[in-house]
Amino acid sequence: MRFVVAAVLVALSAQAFDATSAPLTRGQRALLVRAHEYHNGCPVKLSGLRVLGVSYWGFDHKVHEGTMVVNAGAVAPLTTVFHKLYDLRFPIHYMSLMDAYGPHPPPSGDVTASFECRQAVKSPCNKGGRLGTGSWSEHAYGEAVDLNPVENPYVGCGQTRDKTAVSFMKRTPLRPGMVTPAVLAAFQSVGWGWGGSWYGSTKDYMHFSQSGH
Repeated sequence: MRFVVAAVLVALSAQAFDATSAPLTRGQRALLVRAHEYHNGCPVKLSGLRVLGVSYWGFDHKVHEGTMVVNAGAVAPLTTVFHKLYDLRFPIHYMSLMDAYGPHPPPSGDVTASFECRQAVKSPCNKGGRLGTGSWSEHAYGEAVDLNPVENPYVGCGQTRDKTAVSFMKRTPLRPGMVTPAVLAAFQSVGWGWGGSWYGSTKDYMHFSQSGH
């Protein structure tokens, strides 16, 4: 009996949520630069960023260790959020620095990530296509997360630029990987807003940010 209990405890501990945070290494900094995700003029210095590591459940129903680059000030709230998502067993497709910044991203592009030094993207309603708005995106500060972009597309005027995400423009019924009320509550618990709550016809269902923008 003691051996059975010990085995159960080992199994449970192996599935426990884990989180880490560390400054970017020289290699990780170079990875961002090569991917054109960091350059002179970005609104936050590399020293102000951290590599956040968290446990998450994959679509394969297995536990994985994910990494993303975030603002140093976002480490604590996002650790809380991803712990809650882990407890919910919310499935995530891909979440690693190589997925986000490596030379061979997943073909689906369904990568959960945070930091991108870029301007905010115009709505699909706008004929300007993917041109920037002239203002920094919250991702440029590392204070936003895009969660399962395929299952939670950026839409406007009944359209999305990601053709693989068309079926997910219809938000009911909820399918694996889609933002649920419980997922929204996890981000709201740390004061982060959701692009799916934006006023008007433009919704960014993947997007959560500290400012709500």
